[in-house]
Amino acid sequence: MKDADELVILVDAQDTAIGVAPKLEAHRTGALHRAFSVFLRDVEGRLLLQRRAHGKYHSGGRWANTCCGHPRAGESAHDAARRRLEEEMGIDCELAAAGSFLYRADVGVGLVEHELDHLFIGRFDGVPSPDVNEVVEWRWASPRDVELDLIANPDRYAAWFAPALAALQRSGPPT
Repeated sequence: MKDADELVILVDAQDTAIGVAPKLEAHRTGALHRAFSVFLRDVEGRLLLQRRAHGKYHSGGRWANTCCGHPRAGESAHDAARRRLEEEMGIDCELAAAGSFLYRADVGVGLVEHELDHLFIGRFDGVPSPDVNEVVEWRWASPRDVELDLIANPDRYAAWFAPALAALQRSGPPT
């Protein structure tokens, strides 16, 4: 199934599933749907960031958290996060839930991200092996350096990155 043809889980503001819709349709209409964001840290506390492949249907070439995506019908957000982490970054590691946040953002090309996003954190000290169709580049960066660059260069980052990073900071100490 092509990425844009996948189904997403539509939810209300309390994260109760109310249906499904094709991912591209949900992004065209701005329908609220369930998502997840993963942040991995290394032993030094640095964050693993990815720059999205240029061929992505939106936000191509922008920096984002380690991985993100949408659970499938019948799949928990945790299981989806583990699945996509392996698919996008070639990483299999334990993840811990770290809260959730809701955001809405115009991502250009007539699309709107409106997500109830489940946040997961994990520890990884290896070298990722990303799928080149998903990720064009990756880097380790200190949280402070990321915050400063996000302030100075917000257009370099995906629309969900700032609210995801803020939710990560509220979640407490690093893993």
